[in-house]
Amino acid sequence: MRLAERAAGISPSPTLAIDAKAKQMKASGIKVINYGVGEPDFDTPDHIKEAAIEAIKAGETRYTPAGGTLKLKEAIVEKFRRDNGLAYQTNQIVVSVGAKHSLYNTFQVLCQPGDEVILPAPYWVSYVEQIKLAGAEPVIVQTREENGFKLTPDELKAVITPRSRVFLLNSPSNPTGAVYDREELAALGEILLHHNITIISDEIYEKLLYDGREHISIAAISPELKENTVVINGVSKAYAMTGWRIGYAAAPAPVAKAIADLQSHSTSNPTSIAQAASVAALSGSQEPVADMVAEFAKRRDYMLERVKAIPALTCPKPGGAFYLYPNVSAYFGKSYQGQLVNSATDLAGLLLEVAQVAVVPGIAFGGDDYIRLSYATSMENIKEGMDRIEKLLGQLK
Repeated sequence: MRLAERAAGISPSPTLAIDAKAKQMKASGIKVINYGVGEPDFDTPDHIKEAAIEAIKAGETRYTPAGGTLKLKEAIVEKFRRDNGLAYQTNQIVVSVGAKHSLYNTFQVLCQPGDEVILPAPYWVSYVEQIKLAGAEPVIVQTREENGFKLTPDELKAVITPRSRVFLLNSPSNPTGAVYDREELAALGEILLHHNITIISDEIYEKLLYDGREHISIAAISPELKENTVVINGVSKAYAMTGWRIGYAAAPAPVAKAIADLQSHSTSNPTSIAQAASVAALSGSQEPVADMVAEFAKRRDYMLERVKAIPALTCPKPGGAFYLYPNVSAYFGKSYQGQLVNSATDLAGLLLEVAQVAVVPGIAFGGDDYIRLSYATSMENIKEGMDRIEKLLGQLK
């Protein structure tokens, strides 16, 4: 049976592959410390779970409008007003099956063959595949560690061509934790407006910020940028609801309509019960979010301290999300019992096989000098995992 070219060209997710292998090792009785997973280790808050239970009891188990219930759209509109100073109407909101689905839909309605999508690296692994599935070409721009992995205006200008159609922004960033401030966003936005390049702003880690940082949506910089931006968000990371699969897009009405029309022919509506739970997440107490962020901050500080104590490792301090992205290239050319380490991929394989610690090599994010460490796990696991990493690195010759 012949596969279509677009199917044959899909690369599997390295993060999911590593997670699957780590779980397989655990199932066989090996104690694996998993730093590869990109989801909070906290349980969904009780008031959100109760809202789902009440929805089931009330019979909210049927089809909803393809783009989401009015009640959830109203909660999202209020969230944008309250948190971001952005005014949307409900016809500008589309609820999808997770933020990943919202991103996929958006690329599909905005991009076509011949278009270029400017993508700063390091980038989340699925961006490249979704761009290619939309028929467009990813134009990858390497950002610099010494600049906190943030794209500069000059770096942006250097890659713009007449085919540039979309710019993808992710702040706070996966995998680096980089957070753009208002001035940085305004400078990039001015260039993008001048060249009529649409912005897709992935803000899924918006609530996970540290050291007093404030999340600024690029859509909130000016009315012109709002009209040129599709904002992507969801409940997965902030509310420990990764399995509930609710994301959303906010866009100019014609774009939102196109996304909703596409969704109506692919998945129809997101789960009705998860939508009811998401209303409670967005509209209810935000105290569990604050508690989770405070705990993440402690874990970040400890893990960063341990990473920097290992000879030759460098790592910028992340301002958001729940990842560290250390540079491990100083260990290239060394070996462990005959196994040579020439890349972060080699090192990640060695860490999993020998130290039983799962990390994601930077090749998944556009550069194989780095590994991604998630601190969305217990402090006990962080301590033990860092002990194992430090020991293995010390044994490389």
